[in-house]
Amino acid sequence: MFAYRLIFLGLLSLFVQSLLAEQRTFLPPEQAFKVSAAAGAADRVDLSFDIAQGYHLYRDKFQFQSQTQGVELGQVQLPAGVIDHDQVFGDLEVYRGGILKVPVSLINKTAQNSVKLLVKYQGCADEAVCYPVQKAVFEVNLPAAQTDKDCNKLIKILCAGLKGGELLKPEQAFQFFASVKDANTIHVSWIAAEGYYLYKNKLNLTLESKTQTQLAAYNLPKGESHNDPEFGEVEVYRQEMGVDVPLQRTNLEAETVTITSKFQGCADRGVCYPPMNTSVSLELPIATAQTKKIIAPQAMSEQDQIVNSLKQDSLALTLLSFFGFGVLLSLTPCIFPMIPILSGIIVGQGENICSRKSFLLSLSYVLASALMYTVFGVLAALFGSNLQAVFQEPWVIATFSALFVLLSLSMFGFYNLELPKSLQNRVHHSSDAHRDGSYLGAAIMGALSSLIVGPCVAAPLAAALIYIGQTGDVVLGGSALFVMGLGMGTPLLLIGASAGKLLPKAGAWLNTTKAVFGVIMLAVAVWMLARILPASVSMLLSAMLLIIPAIYLGAIEPLPNPASGWKKLWKGLGLILLILGVLQLIGVSAGNSNVLQPLQGLASAKADTKNHLVFQRVKTVAELDRLLQQAAAKQQPVMLDFYADWCISCKELEAYTFTDAKVQQQLSGYLLLQADVTENNDDDKALLQRFNLFGPPGIMFYSADGQEKTANRVIGYQEPAKFLSSLQQL
Repeated sequence: MFAYRLIFLGLLSLFVQSLLAEQRTFLPPEQAFKVSAAAGAADRVDLSFDIAQGYHLYRDKFQFQSQTQGVELGQVQLPAGVIDHDQVFGDLEVYRGGILKVPVSLINKTAQNSVKLLVKYQGCADEAVCYPVQKAVFEVNLPAAQTDKDCNKLIKILCAGLKGGELLKPEQAFQFFASVKDANTIHVSWIAAEGYYLYKNKLNLTLESKTQTQLAAYNLPKGESHNDPEFGEVEVYRQEMGVDVPLQRTNLEAETVTITSKFQGCADRGVCYPPMNTSVSLELPIATAQTKKIIAPQAMSEQDQIVNSLKQDSLALTLLSFFGFGVLLSLTPCIFPMIPILSGIIVGQGENICSRKSFLLSLSYVLASALMYTVFGVLAALFGSNLQAVFQEPWVIATFSALFVLLSLSMFGFYNLELPKSLQNRVHHSSDAHRDGSYLGAAIMGALSSLIVGPCVAAPLAAALIYIGQTGDVVLGGSALFVMGLGMGTPLLLIGASAGKLLPKAGAWLNTTKAVFGVIMLAVAVWMLARILPASVSMLLSAMLLIIPAIYLGAIEPLPNPASGWKKLWKGLGLILLILGVLQLIGVSAGNSNVLQPLQGLASAKADTKNHLVFQRVKTVAELDRLLQQAAAKQQPVMLDFYADWCISCKELEAYTFTDAKVQQQLSGYLLLQADVTENNDDDKALLQRFNLFGPPGIMFYSADGQEKTANRVIGYQEPAKFLSSLQQL
């Protein structure tokens, strides 16, 4: 019966292939199903089936046969597949695109040193185009059988995993070794016992801080793809994995260094071990000036360079550097929304505000902002959470926006209306709680602002978080974050120091100033609500924010005759706001969602495509791996961009960098992928964890052979000229 079904399947396959030949070119079977064999041990051959995307193999069609006398096959344990409805065979178990590992045990009765293995298998393309049964013969050389007595230190670790049903102790399941290869290179290796594996992204190396020798950049080899119940699709290492690590030596004399590895792994049965640390002392020989010159510092990404400086620089120099980083970050749009918040608090104090009180309010605001920034940064680094996304829940954004609306209405004088006393007291209490002249109130607003309005993920922030996560040094990493927060608050302190002199002291000017800041606070509320509201609603609110103040400025009222210059100026500004607001309404009606370009929706789709990069969205790690494999097969480089709706720097990249003609030309040959992590769901967290990112923006580059260029990562916003320079370094 099986033979008849097989003949029928072959005829059906030929018929379907003839019908679809003009619609699609299918891979030949040797490319759709790449098979390889290697000796796993003296009594085991490991078969590997590389199944192309869009193809599958039938689980019940595998056959294995020994063609070597004296060698028999033991029972082959095939892994579980997925249930698929086949048009010919009904419901069957299949293996879909990816790597399938099949261990074949051997019974070597005559101690043969090689085995000839016949493998039969059958598969189809997902479009129901099937291949006939495939045959492959492998002759595999077998290693000499070893007994427990002959096992050396490394092999014993592997042997131990095969004995008994008890879980191995951590130091037996995983071990770390290091040795000196030459004066400027050390060799490190990790050993996982049979049935255990190590996470690639949990491997980390550090040298003791007292030495001037540093670890240069090194690349870990590609691991095995593994669907982990805790972290999703990850890369893991089994058995032994080793790599050479170059050194950067400023001291040519012989010295003793201590290298520490941090790693974590699990057993296949689903039991995971806590993170482990192992240190090894190494005796480095004398390095000559020539070898020192050869081992020059390798290319490292910007954040890696900062991490390196954190490990080596003095405390004073580190803190000074991070303060400078903060001052530079204060010039980016990340800090801009905090300016009207602090200004509104100061203006809300009324005409009696003095320079001293204004500065102390600003100082309270900035110190609390930096402190909260530090606390949550440290927590994010230690627990791997997305610093930006933690406080981007809709209810948090809505509550904070409502607070700004209450503050703005109080500046317009609405609370002087005769409302019921009980409600009036509540409104006054809500709106004035954080601007009652107390430094605690300003501090509360600063803490909330630092978490919800910002921060942006830039290279210094990413470096500090990576350093804390790798070393656990909360004191140094947290101190760096704190002084960087102070640097970011420097413009706010300048505003506080000058506000007492620049603000009007009495009269109608004070009411006008308060009204202006009331409008600005409403703008902040609308800007924040844009993260959680539909684009059309946000655009409508923006139109209202322009049109209503325009009416107050007299945009639709005739000028008196004669009219002063100030009257004409305000009317002109009002007309501009009115026109912009009307354009926003037209844009909403046309289905556009770009507040800065409200008529963009009226332009042709062709023009829109020309001015913007077109990304292909990826949602999961598995989808990313599939696209990367396809790109590598086509020898196509890849750029992966991490984006979120609430990320200010991401919007900067889209508006300025990715619209630059030279940037687009440089990226013309790339596959452009984008991971939208706005929702911060489990899939988003897995994507961020894959690259050890703490939030967007982050841009990764892959070469044509599918390897990531880790030294060329871009963290944070880069203007077009700098981004072009980063691309040219590839």
